[in-house]
Amino acid sequence: MSVYALDSNIISFYLKGNATVIENVEKAINEDHDIIISPIAYYEVKRGLLLIGASKQLKKLECLCDLFSVGKLGDYLIEEAIKIYVQERKAKRNIDDADIFIAAFCMHNNYTLVTDNTKHFQEINGLDSVNWARVV
Repeated sequence: MSVYALDSNIISFYLKGNATVIENVEKAINEDHDIIISPIAYYEVKRGLLLIGASKQLKKLECLCDLFSVGKLGDYLIEEAIKIYVQERKAKRNIDDADIFIAAFCMHNNYTLVTDNTKHFQEINGLDSVNWARVV
């Protein structure tokens, strides 16, 4: 059984009613996989919704958080993120800090990252990811 951690773009697609994302979420649930919301992705999505005053979307986000818990940040995160940052910089790749923290969260917990930004994460050694915005 896999544990899937949702990235911010997948959460946004879900909130907008993207049929492919919803279908893949339902498929994972039916196959008894666990789904969790990455705490950094939660931060990214909620701050954006609050900024624009999207009250309907905020309510949908609350419902999603009732369905799937938001992961917890731990002391490990900084050290894991530093390792990824150094690895990526030595390989002459730039990656946003938020993406580094999301990857560190997933890797430390052995979660599979669910993202539509596969290009952002594809080079990170040891990170499993899938794209639920595409038909699988």
